[in-house]
Amino acid sequence: MIINNILEDEGILKYLEKRNLLEQYKKSKINVLKNINSWNYFKERKPKWSNIWYFRINKQFRAIWTIDKDWDLLIYKIDNHQ
Repeated sequence: MIINNILEDEGILKYLEKRNLLEQYKKSKINVLKNINSWNYFKERKPKWSNIWYFRINKQFRAIWTIDKDWDLLIYKIDNHQ
């Protein structure tokens, strides 16, 4: 899977900045775009047919996303995994 772009909904960057996660998110975003998935592995949320995925920002937070027809990742929520 080759990702062309990563797009965020409104408020995602503000949410990350408020919790001091912006630098970690940017690092994860670069790794995803470079296909370095050792830390940022993709997992599908249950139910498996929902086409909703996530990747790790750090040990606690996950970026929840879906993909569109142009192979752009659309991040619409940051989830506190704990």
